[in-house]
Amino acid sequence: MSSTLLEQTRSNHEEIERLERIVVQDLQTEPASSKDRLVQGHRVRNMIQSIMRTTEKLVETYEDKDGAREDEIAALGGHTSTGINVYSAFYDRLKEIREYHRKYPSGPLVDASADYEALLKVEPVISFSGEEGAGRYLDLHDLYNQYINSKFGERVEYSVYLDVFSQPEKISRKLKFSRQYKKYMEALLEYLVNFFQRTEPLQDLDKMLSKVETDFEEQFAEGKVVGWENHGQENEIPSQHSVIDLDYYTTAEELIEVGPEKLKEALGALGLKVGGTPQQRAERLFLTKDTPLEKLDRKHFAKTQHNGKLNGDVKATQEGDSAKQIALTEAKVKKLCSLLDETIERTKQNVVKKQALTYEEMEEEREGEEERAEVESDDEEGDFYNPLKLPMGWDGKPIPYWLYKLHGLGQKFECEICGNAIYMGRRAFERHFKEFQHQHGMRCLGIPNTKNFNEITSIEEAKELWKKIQERQGVNKWRPELEEEYEDREGNIYNKKTYSDLQRQGLI
Repeated sequence: MSSTLLEQTRSNHEEIERLERIVVQDLQTEPASSKDRLVQGHRVRNMIQSIMRTTEKLVETYEDKDGAREDEIAALGGHTSTGINVYSAFYDRLKEIREYHRKYPSGPLVDASADYEALLKVEPVISFSGEEGAGRYLDLHDLYNQYINSKFGERVEYSVYLDVFSQPEKISRKLKFSRQYKKYMEALLEYLVNFFQRTEPLQDLDKMLSKVETDFEEQFAEGKVVGWENHGQENEIPSQHSVIDLDYYTTAEELIEVGPEKLKEALGALGLKVGGTPQQRAERLFLTKDTPLEKLDRKHFAKTQHNGKLNGDVKATQEGDSAKQIALTEAKVKKLCSLLDETIERTKQNVVKKQALTYEEMEEEREGEEERAEVESDDEEGDFYNPLKLPMGWDGKPIPYWLYKLHGLGQKFECEICGNAIYMGRRAFERHFKEFQHQHGMRCLGIPNTKNFNEITSIEEAKELWKKIQERQGVNKWRPELEEEYEDREGNIYNKKTYSDLQRQGLI
């Protein structure tokens, strides 16, 4: 029954309305994690694209270029070639409906609502490489290899490359006209566009890039694009640098020391012949020291000067177009880098962190990140699902798994003296011996809290150690009556007790 054009139009309008309701319903649901938010964004984007495709069909229908819609409306109104006959059109339509139901008497009733509700449960497949970490980091290793193995790049570390890849204006302009640089920039732009579309599916990137192109056209025409200022004068610079200052030379023989290549460049810049031996080139160039170019014999000039000039103009035009295209690509890359600024910074931190980890620790960190990505809540005020029992950081979220392992927070230490208190990690355990709770427990036992009792957590062990210390102090106790020494006038040495007895007796 949906074979008529008007019925198809009504069905398309209904589909658009249902998709719009589903989109609103989906966006009203707050995603529980970053992964859920990413899936929701791609799901909504797919539904919006379906709405756009259906809208394009409706636009074509209403434009009615072939007149089919107008003919169908006229047929429903009873307009025929013989005149207007409403009743005839009505009964023909009724006959068509009865004939349809006679052929399909038990046709199932289709509930479209269930099909559209199922769209809310669809999980689009979003592909990320292992290095990208479900969209948290950039994976620029292929582009990094292109950069360090090119003439325009430098052999730097990957962490340094993450700082410089978004600054193409630092590369010399002469190196940017190579095919290698153009392919590199196009590949970089393609990756950033693809990554942004995967991580920010609801952003209108085409609109942003079109605005970049509009602003670029104005700035490039005025010569205000960073790194491409005075782009129209680029071709004049080499000729100025190619000219040799002849005031420093007195003879043609001295010019030979400059070298044949520099002589050739200087002659070409002046429009003179560049062939011959180094001696002939030097003599030809030395003529221009005292003689203006207008008065030189025409035999010294290149014969294809006019054609060369035309070819140079064509080449300059082509280089200008190429420069504009490269500069536009750079402008788009800079825009995308500004949009992905947080992701780039997060990637730098991740690379620096991995440089201090072993392979086993990196694998544990990756597994921990994947597990947290499944359950991590984006609501900062809500409760966090923490299956690994990780301590909370300063931001109220579980600390990273690598930091948890680094500080040994998985180790438990119990102290009976502190009332069976549990301390997580070696650092907290060692620090607690100087804290009030442990000192109070030692005072209650009548034991001084000295270094001798560090690492002692059991009450029995502390008492036994204190008893041994007291016994040792008893053996080595200072006894002045026996160990304190006195000397008489004759130089005899006595202990305190003997000296006192002799003195009382008047013997000394």
